[in-house]
Amino acid sequence: MAMTGEIYHSPMVCQEEELHVLAVDDSFVDRKVIERLLKISSCKVTAVESGTRALQYLGLDGEKSSVGFDALKVNLIMTDYSMPGMNGYELLKKIKESSAFREIPVVIMSSENIMARIDRCLEEGAEEFIVKPVKLSDVKRLRDCIIKGDGEENVKKNLNKRKLQEDEDDHSVSSSPSTPVSPLSPSVARDLASSSRSPSPSPSPACSIKRPKMLHSS
Repeated sequence: MAMTGEIYHSPMVCQEEELHVLAVDDSFVDRKVIERLLKISSCKVTAVESGTRALQYLGLDGEKSSVGFDALKVNLIMTDYSMPGMNGYELLKKIKESSAFREIPVVIMSSENIMARIDRCLEEGAEEFIVKPVKLSDVKRLRDCIIKGDGEENVKKNLNKRKLQEDEDDHSVSSSPSTPVSPLSPSVARDLASSSRSPSPSPSPACSIKRPKMLHSS
């Protein structure tokens, strides 16, 4: 079992099309789950418990990296969003500001499906935002995209898809056609005129409207 703060590596699974993934999560259980899914998908894994440790591993904290730069060869970074100290968004920004690592795809994971958070991460350059629990199909899909070199294209597709959906929603609201009003025929106009001269009926007694009770979900 790895001690707290220790960077540990999983053994190589296969030599063909092997990817090196840096997994970042403060939860030991989630970290082990991600590591296992990646190993099943034939990936090499380096798992750390914080954004700070990830920066230390990459050599982006101002200190010397724990391994040589040439030995890193990280193909993908998967990080949890909600972590103490440095969250996933802040780690993402640090990576994208680095000339050495900005091209590495970064995937954000979170147990909370918050649209503002998702949009902010995608706009900052995240490859994808995955709502936990992460599935094996998610990991295999990411692996295949990285191998095919579709990472940057997927980011653009995610942003364009979201923008297109917003534009369609705005267009549907603003361009909804109003029902045309047809002119009244002479006979209908006479009937309306005669009814307007008839005495108005006595007002009905006021009725009390009860507001519905609010249901609170437990």
